[in-house]
Amino acid sequence: MPGQSIRGAPMSTAPGAAKQAASTDRIASVVVGHSAALTREVDKLKRYAQCDAGVLIVGETGTGKEVFAQAIHYVSPRASGPMVAVNCGAVPAELMEAELFGHVRGAYTNAHAARAGLISEAEHGTLFLDDVDCLTLPAQAKLLRFLEEREYRVVGSNSVQHADVRIVAASNRDLGEMACRSAFRQDLYYRLNVLALCLPPLRERAEDIPPLARHFLKQFASRYGRPDCTLAPSALDRLLAHNWPGNVRELGHVLERATLLASSQLLEAEDIDLPAPATPLACPQDFQSQKTRLVQKFERSYVEGLLRSTHGNIAEAARQAGKNRRAFFELIRKYQIPAALYRVEP
Repeated sequence: MPGQSIRGAPMSTAPGAAKQAASTDRIASVVVGHSAALTREVDKLKRYAQCDAGVLIVGETGTGKEVFAQAIHYVSPRASGPMVAVNCGAVPAELMEAELFGHVRGAYTNAHAARAGLISEAEHGTLFLDDVDCLTLPAQAKLLRFLEEREYRVVGSNSVQHADVRIVAASNRDLGEMACRSAFRQDLYYRLNVLALCLPPLRERAEDIPPLARHFLKQFASRYGRPDCTLAPSALDRLLAHNWPGNVRELGHVLERATLLASSQLLEAEDIDLPAPATPLACPQDFQSQKTRLVQKFERSYVEGLLRSTHGNIAEAARQAGKNRRAFFELIRKYQIPAALYRVEP
């Protein structure tokens, strides 16, 4: 957008002690929920933060990947350094390398002055690469070299630079599957995926919706100077009945809108602006269409259940299904199931 930088803004650089206190508050007040699926990832987050290995965060859009990345930084020994974030999908492909590594004057058209890259800005801190799957293959090659050697070249320069930066990456796609078909460098995938966090979608942790709703309502009341709102049972039922394709981000937007437009502090079902639940078809479909739909629903549910129980181990899931690995993988591709989201670190 005009007037906006594509560069991730560094986070506040408050004194180290204050940052450590703020980081503890961040986990408790921003990573909201008590479901087993979420708690498992939060527990891993705390352990991962204390080492310096790369972390790959996978999850659907809106599940809170950047929140987890910030939490990793602010409870890590790097908390006194900068936290720099960039959305790789928002940077034009031809500018990505210069954005990461910087450029000298005249390195390319319109490079009228030298500019430091994000890696330089993140020195002694953390660089968060959101939508890392959007990196071009040349940029992936240069990023891999940096991860292996901790050195890089500024675009247009022959001199080698060194940097002390921790990389945390995130994606809503299955990078392992992309690597298998050469859409993402396999060696870079392994380098990024030293430690993994798999954030569950909101529809799989419905018990977290009430505390998340209370958190958002309090946050928006404070932001807009309005009295705190509460949810009537009918409003909560409507939230619980929704499938949340946009996950936590969508929930936040819905409750922000409700806070601004509600005429009462008690939010009723009609204050929750969500699509009406799907109604059954007035006329039943023919037998074959109904059968196909039900078979597809069963197949998808069955495959997801096996991946969940085997923590994303495709070979083991195929064995339990009595299929060879290739046939089982075809089912995963048929229903576009992101197997990486089910993988759990031991």
